[in-house]
Amino acid sequence: MKRLSLRPVALALAIAFSALAPASAQQVLDRDKLAQTGFKFLSVAGDPRAAALSSAMTASEGGASMLFYNPAGMAWMDEGADVNMSQTRWISGIDYNHGAVAFRPANGRYGVIGATLTFVDYGDLQETIRADNDQGYVDVGTFSPTAFAIGLGYARAVTDRFSVGGQVKYAVEDFGDIVASASGGSDYERDAIREGVPAFDFGVHYKTGFRSLAFAVAARNFAPDLSFAEESFQTPLTLQIGVSMDVVDLTSLDPSVHSLVVSADASNPRDYSEQIKVGGEYRFMDTVSLRAGYTYPTDEEGISLGVGVRQSVGGLGLGADYSYTDFGVFSGVHRVAIRFSL
Repeated sequence: MKRLSLRPVALALAIAFSALAPASAQQVLDRDKLAQTGFKFLSVAGDPRAAALSSAMTASEGGASMLFYNPAGMAWMDEGADVNMSQTRWISGIDYNHGAVAFRPANGRYGVIGATLTFVDYGDLQETIRADNDQGYVDVGTFSPTAFAIGLGYARAVTDRFSVGGQVKYAVEDFGDIVASASGGSDYERDAIREGVPAFDFGVHYKTGFRSLAFAVAARNFAPDLSFAEESFQTPLTLQIGVSMDVVDLTSLDPSVHSLVVSADASNPRDYSEQIKVGGEYRFMDTVSLRAGYTYPTDEEGISLGVGVRQSVGGLGLGADYSYTDFGVFSGVHRVAIRFSL
């Protein structure tokens, strides 16, 4: 009988507690962790499958899109290559576009290499400056802020149960040319407002050996402090611990026909209170998937729902996913994605 090594578990727990302890201590000192970060676009889930599960993805396994959640989960990718492209219609008409690609050279002997791209279009916003008139401001036109991040990641299975992964990325927020001073009339002096920063993600993933039960730890968006003009801020660092399991393993159902993966994450963000995220995905004959998830506590975000289909055609894997997330007084958020794999 194969002995179960506890070293990977101990390592994962050590990382989790060493990372979470300072964050918890900071929350005791700062009771309200609100509006303390910028570059928030790095926290928005882009993959519809993940969003439908309320982003309870830390202990999941998958392809290129795992780089957005826990790079270590990419190490268990079965395909030789995987491409995922998604589009999110966010609140107030903001458009998020995510892309990810992963390769497993030499049948995984050297691990899995991946890359990600995120681009955000905030649309046209009205620009005003303060003025000594009845309105208190002067309309100076519109500006079109954008943001993007590009990353390179790597994951490898150290043993048949334990994997590690990481990603380095460069993120940029660009507000365009903004009025810096006015000398009277319509003669405005403009400055380009743009900041970029390198950021890092890393994680570990452990298969316990009990059925499909898995445990994982991930940290996302480690980066130095930034500043716009005189205001300094931090990136949205998030620390997560997650578990997942296909509960069909505990039944007499045929696993080649039915699958019901249940996952849960404990998330500790830098800028708001800890959250519990839970999600479930039922898959029929590895073709059609139904998904649902919920996060607690939140202010407006409600239940998430999603569906996915995938099929193999001549050795090419094709898939499509959709999700909807209720945001209370705001409009719901819709996400769509397509996937190709070889």
